[in-house]
Amino acid sequence: MPVGTYDAYVERLKKMKPNIYLHGKKVDRTGDYMKGGLFVIKETYDCANDPKYEDVCTATSHLTGEKINRFCNINTSKEDLLKKQLMTKLTCHRVGGCIQRCMGTDALNALAVVTYDCDHATGTKYHERFNKFLKYFQENDLVGNCAQTDVKGVRGLRPKEQPDPDQYLRIVEVREDGIIVRGAKVCNSIAPYADEIVALPSRLIGPDEAAYAVAFSLPGDWDGIKIMALPGGHPRRKKLLSPISNVGDVESMTIFDDVFVPNDRVFMNGLENPDVVQYAGYLALMFAHFHRHSYTGCKAAVSEVLASQAALVADVNGITKYPHVREKLSHIIGTAELVYAAGEASAHRATKFPNGSYVPDEILTNAGRRLAGQEIYNEYSILADLAGGISASLPTEESYYDPETADLVAKYTKRNPKYSAEDAHRVFRMMENKLCSPFSGAEMVAGVHGGGSPIMETITMMSRYDLDPLKDIAKYLCGINKDIPRYERPTATPRAMLEKFKKTVKK
Repeated sequence: MPVGTYDAYVERLKKMKPNIYLHGKKVDRTGDYMKGGLFVIKETYDCANDPKYEDVCTATSHLTGEKINRFCNINTSKEDLLKKQLMTKLTCHRVGGCIQRCMGTDALNALAVVTYDCDHATGTKYHERFNKFLKYFQENDLVGNCAQTDVKGVRGLRPKEQPDPDQYLRIVEVREDGIIVRGAKVCNSIAPYADEIVALPSRLIGPDEAAYAVAFSLPGDWDGIKIMALPGGHPRRKKLLSPISNVGDVESMTIFDDVFVPNDRVFMNGLENPDVVQYAGYLALMFAHFHRHSYTGCKAAVSEVLASQAALVADVNGITKYPHVREKLSHIIGTAELVYAAGEASAHRATKFPNGSYVPDEILTNAGRRLAGQEIYNEYSILADLAGGISASLPTEESYYDPETADLVAKYTKRNPKYSAEDAHRVFRMMENKLCSPFSGAEMVAGVHGGGSPIMETITMMSRYDLDPLKDIAKYLCGINKDIPRYERPTATPRAMLEKFKKTVKK
């Protein structure tokens, strides 16, 4: 059945070999440390099997014509992009933040575009391999992790200049039946509970750095893969159970310790053909672009979640009518709407690529993602302001059920009469989760850096945006030019940068 189930996914995890390292021990995929992440992934399966969400959470495979989970889909129309964005937003609402499965989706979409372009320019056969893998991925409704961010070593040095050449993932040996890779990837959300780890380059690679131009996918428990796990989640409750208290994830430093990758799993090998190297940066950029478009769905959802929490806690505190509260709420709502609108507009301005994929407008996508990153701490600040200091000083949950103290702490937690003491307690406990837990601290950082640090959005936008015709407007207005050309910004996609990559690589 192309649309899989959560139960089938969990059964796959149980069968995987232990290669996760946690607190100094090697563990399997059945421990409590996984529960928060599995709670989130469950939503991606349940919604795809729910008639209420089926129209946005399922798609039709362009390979088989079968109904599949949209998290396994290649975007072959503008409607696909719009529904992916909406799916991301709606499912993020259900878990109060990141839905965690978009990285795999975006890696697949990047590979679909770049392997095709690479094959037609260089004579390689990566796209055929990729489609075979994609069919397997779709038919089994797999969960993918994208391992892109290299550890990078000395930040000011290129891969070839590093004192330790393994600071970027690289090919250390080419065999007749595959390659051996060595290195590590960081900021790997969900790697411990992913079926597949899809490794992609993280930057432009030069002609004398061909070993670093590598992309592949392997099962998460493949020999030589070592997953250094960092679980995150809200404090577990004993009484006041709620969806937000169940949410968590597991981050990873994923180490490839001389890992063999069979040829049918290799989607880029710079040592195979020197012309392939120029496509490494193109692939890195293409993934980042698709992922930032996904962020216009999830970060809009995060803002809406924060706005919903701010509005509710303001009502519980009895301050909703005050103008300064409405101003604060409008700020979060406005950010959410603008970020989502940027993603919608970029989908409407999408370009069809030779492989059949539709790629969103890059300037709009990056503008939306950058706005979300710039505002995330402001939004949390507003929530903290409206919630009040009790978010950080709420009595322990047990105090609300101790016969000696229960009535008293309930009495002094209650605010607006239209909310019961228990409802007020639930809201303030949610504020504690959202503002004071270590997991929420990590979520704030992810809001800034997820999908690439803010400087990369600026670099991408300014490398696509042609300032000369823009300046013509000002030249006309100040009298330097007697006429003004009609200015309409062309659609910007990563393909426009491929020729620039080629020139840079040749240098």
